[in-house]
Amino acid sequence: MRFMMGARALAARLVSLRAGTVARHASLVAVALCTIAALQVAAAPANFLWKVTGPRGGTMFLAGSLHLLTSEYYPLAPAFDEAFAQADLLVEELDMGEMMASSSQMLMLQRGMMPAGQTLESVLTAPTMTAVKAKVAEMGLPMAPLQLFKPWALALTLQGLEWQKAGFDPELGLDRHFYDRATAKNVGVQGLESLDFQIAQFDGLSMPLQDKMLADTLKEMGATQEAVGEMARAWKTGDAPAIERIVLRDLKSDPQMYQRLLVDRNRAWLPKLEAVFARPKPAFVVVGAAHLVGIDGLIAMLRAKGYTVVQE
Repeated sequence: MRFMMGARALAARLVSLRAGTVARHASLVAVALCTIAALQVAAAPANFLWKVTGPRGGTMFLAGSLHLLTSEYYPLAPAFDEAFAQADLLVEELDMGEMMASSSQMLMLQRGMMPAGQTLESVLTAPTMTAVKAKVAEMGLPMAPLQLFKPWALALTLQGLEWQKAGFDPELGLDRHFYDRATAKNVGVQGLESLDFQIAQFDGLSMPLQDKMLADTLKEMGATQEAVGEMARAWKTGDAPAIERIVLRDLKSDPQMYQRLLVDRNRAWLPKLEAVFARPKPAFVVVGAAHLVGIDGLIAMLRAKGYTVVQE
C-alpha cells in the first residue's frame, strides 16, 4: 500500500514541474514507476496453481496437490475457487471414485500382502528387518500382522501413519477436496491412471529396491513432522523452488525411482493433458505437487512445447 501512496505523491509533484524539468527527469520517473510495479508484483500472493494457455487456444488450470492436509489450510485461497468455477472437467492422477470403491480397497489389500508361505522377515535384509522391528515397537504396533505386508506396502503404511500423527489427513487432501466438489456440482471427473497401474509402480519393484524403499522410509520418519510442515507451508505460499528442494531432494538420490515414479509418469500424462485443450471450457487438473516442479516437471514440459504457463 505505501508504494501506491508513493506513486500518487510522485504524480502530484510532477504536475507542478515545468515541461523542461519533466523531460530531464523522465528517465528517473520511469525507473521509479517500474520499481514500484515490480515491488507490487513481488508482494502479490502466489498459489500452487498455474493457468496454462495453448498455442492454438484452450485453457487448463494446473494445481499441485498435497495428498494430505490439515483443516488450517482451508478455506483455500480464492484463486483455486475462481479457477475451479470456470471448469467443466476435473482431471486427477486417479479417479477418486475408483479408489474409494470397496473392490479397489480389496485390490490394494491383496496386492500389498506377501505370497502364501512368505513373511516380511524372509525377504528383507537383516539390518532393514531390525529397523522395522524397532520402529514398530516404538509406534506401539503389533509386529505379527505386519509380517504379512510386502515391503513397499509397509513403507507406505508406516509413512501414512506418521503423516496422520503430524495431523495431516487424506480426507483433507487437495485431490479429495476437489473430487467432492466436482461430485456435488456434477462436474465430470477423469483419471490419468488406473489404480492397478499405480499399485504396479510399487509392486513391480525388485525386492532389493523394496528393501531400500522401506529402509529409507524408516530413516526419514523421525523428521516427518517437521518435513511435512515445511512442505505444506511452502505449498500454501506457492513456493515452487522450495517444493522442488524438499520433495525431489531424496527422490533424485535414487535415479531409478525418480525415473519410474516421476519422469515416466509425467511423460505419459502429457498427451492426455494436451487433449483437454480442445475442450470449449477449461479443465481443472490436480496432481501431486512434485509432478509440477523441476526440469522434468509438467510445467517445464508444457513450456517446452509452446504453452504459456502463468502462476496464479
